[in-house]
Amino acid sequence: MAEQDASAQAETTSAGTPHAPWLEWAEQIHDAAGRGVCLRVRGGGSKDHLGDITQGELLDTRSWQGIESYEPSELVMRVRAGTTLREVEAVLADRGQHLAFEPPRYGFAATQDGESTMGGVVASGLSGPARVSRGAVRDHVLGCSVLTGRGELLRFGGAVMKNVAGFDLSRLMAGSMGTLGVLVDVTLKVMPLPMVSATMRFEVSEAEALAQINKWAAQPLPIDSSAWWDGTLLVRLRGARAAVASAVQGMYRERRGELLAPPVAEAFWQGVRDHTDEFFVRARQAVMQAGQQGVTLWRIAVPPTTAPLGLHGELLAEWFGGLRWVCTPAPAAAVHEVVAKAGGHAQAFLSLQRGALVASTAWSPVQRRLHEQVQKAFDPHGVFDTGRLWPRRAD
Repeated sequence: MAEQDASAQAETTSAGTPHAPWLEWAEQIHDAAGRGVCLRVRGGGSKDHLGDITQGELLDTRSWQGIESYEPSELVMRVRAGTTLREVEAVLADRGQHLAFEPPRYGFAATQDGESTMGGVVASGLSGPARVSRGAVRDHVLGCSVLTGRGELLRFGGAVMKNVAGFDLSRLMAGSMGTLGVLVDVTLKVMPLPMVSATMRFEVSEAEALAQINKWAAQPLPIDSSAWWDGTLLVRLRGARAAVASAVQGMYRERRGELLAPPVAEAFWQGVRDHTDEFFVRARQAVMQAGQQGVTLWRIAVPPTTAPLGLHGELLAEWFGGLRWVCTPAPAAAVHEVVAKAGGHAQAFLSLQRGALVASTAWSPVQRRLHEQVQKAFDPHGVFDTGRLWPRRAD
């Protein structure tokens, strides 16, 4: 890891790009620190529904775009934070590769105004249906460059699969949502596109689905993703043709079910990935219609084998039961209590209730102390302490 003031990096880092926008970001950070104000980091704005974005002056990353390097044979790509996900996926598809963690592509939907940028892809830490088999965003981050609250440029990691001994700070950026610093560029591991894919559908209850999918997950089957909603369990298999065919036959003998036509299956998984599936459309409508009266779409992480949570409302379960989307009018305190008892945590993903998105966390004293130490190390002046994900610190 290297650390120095961004202005001192101008000659070497911005060679060929003398007016690199991130140098202006560093000046903006210094100015904000001097005035005692905070900055809200934003790319395309496709994730403005996550957390409280009412505070902080805007720091827009979209001016820093482009793929800095791409080595298909090494499965590595380095890309600037403002580059759109659409551009990256198009380049990868031309070489038969993709981002295996399947980040949601909100900007691809006609109902969305913003388009996902790569800085937002990593900063949000959101992974799609295949996360349970292919890893989360953080598992695919090999390195990154970050501007801290001091206006210093930090470089973490590198461009090879295994290059870090000890704690990998580049992975800390995944899910940080701009609260630790500004991502300047990211280096990601990419993967070949799957050879063969098949999706099976089964009519089962929630409890049956959770038990069955975890039973199959413990077997040597090429299960890539799962989703349960409204009495239906869908299981996506990916891998070698012979392995997928054998798994389909075995699962059919055990539970019967139906093999979906490829176009139908692809449309479903894309809808789950991009949050445009019918479940998410209905959830959004319910939240908007209820307004301040209180309906929230929760994103809940629990151990996969956790029994049904019993929260009133519609549910979609992914990741073998490890991720549960619940659209419910239940009070935030009740949701957090139920989830905490299950050994998980809940994030209010979409809500119009004031304060619902920044709920008090159930951290232990040790967890809170570590969190505060990390925040202060990256951002001692509170430049990025907007209160987006948790209450602002008192100092």
